[in-house]
Amino acid sequence: MRIICILCIIFSLSFHQTVFASDELMEAERTNTIEFLMEKAISDGLIIGGVVVVGNHNGILHSISKGRISPAPDSAPISEYTLFDIASLTKVFATAPALMKLLEQGRISLMDPLTRWFPEFEGSDHEDITILNLLTHTSGLNDIAIPPEEPLKTAIQKVANQKILKLPGNRFRYADINFILLGELVHRATGISLDRFCQEQFYTPLKMYNTMFTPPQNPLAVIATTRGDGNELLSGQVQDENARHLGGVAGHAGLFSTAFDLARLVRMYLNDGKLDNTRIFSERVVKQMTAPYFFSNGNVVRGLGWDIYSPYSAPKGRSFSEMSFGHTGYSGSSVWIDPQSDLFVILLTSRLDHRGTRQFNRLRSNISTLAAMIYSSADKALTAPKMP
Repeated sequence: MRIICILCIIFSLSFHQTVFASDELMEAERTNTIEFLMEKAISDGLIIGGVVVVGNHNGILHSISKGRISPAPDSAPISEYTLFDIASLTKVFATAPALMKLLEQGRISLMDPLTRWFPEFEGSDHEDITILNLLTHTSGLNDIAIPPEEPLKTAIQKVANQKILKLPGNRFRYADINFILLGELVHRATGISLDRFCQEQFYTPLKMYNTMFTPPQNPLAVIATTRGDGNELLSGQVQDENARHLGGVAGHAGLFSTAFDLARLVRMYLNDGKLDNTRIFSERVVKQMTAPYFFSNGNVVRGLGWDIYSPYSAPKGRSFSEMSFGHTGYSGSSVWIDPQSDLFVILLTSRLDHRGTRQFNRLRSNISTLAAMIYSSADKALTAPKMP
């Protein structure tokens, strides 16, 4: 009976302006619909629990948390303040903004050849790769397994020895190694580590106090668990093995954060580089970061770090505009941002099933589609945004 009711709610969303009799009823329907999707994902064994945050440039329009931080029945409940391993969201919440800050400061150029920062690539097949190629996953480089002994040095040597298969710049091929190199580039360009640079430039100014690499191993910390390679539960330790071998601080993975913290950085983008009177980027840099680049014969569209249209765009759903952008993470995280409709959706989960990719992408898509339908411009006046 409940499924039938929820289906009725979903069907009625496009007609909500005439169907709902009051603001209170509308808010109840919002909660019930997204709550149902999360509860079903838990009952289907897709996730242990998770958080959905919907907001705009002013603040949070709606948030919901379901489940617990681990399969243990006595574990702490998940909330908007639970710390998650956000996996590949590290690329767009740490590495890409760090590169854009260096670009804004004039320390680097998008057309810098890889060899300017990595002389190890001189004489290799990859001398023509640029920073732009790395940011857009058009370098042609392939991922590798990184050993725990001398991980960075060995990784660079392995990649430099790869034979060229496609010239850089045309074909999109998603690979973590692109952002592993970019994370190290930040270190080489600034003299400080990626985590420290991001803390100083973004997280502290934006009051993102729960965003960090290598969180302290505090038994009282509320950190959502992930599954390791041997199906063991990890808490506060990055799920990605390459990131672990790199010491937990890497350009492709390793960042931990909360849904409310991430919302602050997203709101900064929606406010053209500024939040709470704190200027992080110029408006020009924000537009440059999210401008579309077309690859693979126009079948893939990327921003600088951000996804716009590709096989990884499930969180875009069916209602966000063509100007929207976002990213996903293997651990069960995703974000999608639409400046045109002034809306964003953050999904953080403790994912159980990593084989059911299609089912998980459907969850991402459905949540974004519903959020965009419910929180249309006409509705935003009905709910005063909350500040995270």
